[in-house]
Amino acid sequence: MTEKENMIIGRNPVREALRSGTPIDTLYISQSAGGLGEMIALAKEQGAVVKTADDRKLSQLAEGGVHQGVVAFGAAASYASLDDLLAVSARKGTKPFLILCDGIEDPHNLGAIIRTAETAGADGVIIPKRRSAALSPTVYKTSAGAASWLPVARVPNLGAAIDRLKEAGVWIYGTDMNGSLYTETAFDGGAALVIGSEGDGMSRLIREKCDFLVKLPMAGKITSLNASVAAGIFMYEIVRQRSMRG
Repeated sequence: MTEKENMIIGRNPVREALRSGTPIDTLYISQSAGGLGEMIALAKEQGAVVKTADDRKLSQLAEGGVHQGVVAFGAAASYASLDDLLAVSARKGTKPFLILCDGIEDPHNLGAIIRTAETAGADGVIIPKRRSAALSPTVYKTSAGAASWLPVARVPNLGAAIDRLKEAGVWIYGTDMNGSLYTETAFDGGAALVIGSEGDGMSRLIREKCDFLVKLPMAGKITSLNASVAAGIFMYEIVRQRSMRG
């Protein structure tokens, strides 16, 4: 685990990390920042070391990121297991609703997907160890704190993870331009939505493991959407269908 992966910057991401109970070892606060009393009290209550530093030091720690006077260490690379994610729906008494990211290497896209997944009520996000952005300060910041609430599993092999999900009765829905229209697809039962990479989409192996392929209608000259935007549309179709079924 690198120090960069283990860092959260920005007031809202750090606040949400603390509120969710995500372990933080050290919290650095700008000497000139105001309005952080509640955050400091919460950090101390949870056993974190709170230190003050000048803005130059914070900028060095944040490696040029917009820190807003707050930098925290010790939380950003905390991953759940696949079984942890499956246990979420079991506790809620609902059918699994998971997002698999196949080759999402842009941390901004991963952060945006996590943010939408959390607001859509998904049980968690699954990423592979290779060819994927990791939980980093950029991911946490882009997720607006959602990465502190939504569990993320980092698996050695995405194909093996899909096999495990199938054993648990989860249907795999791959997003592919050769699939069926998403509005004409029934997302019945447990659902795992696979979002492919920004440039190449899903890998061949993962595509072959999908139970269904779904697509969005494209009426313009551009034949693809940003991965996180497309993911949001698909996720909320699952939400819509589930709400209609009660």
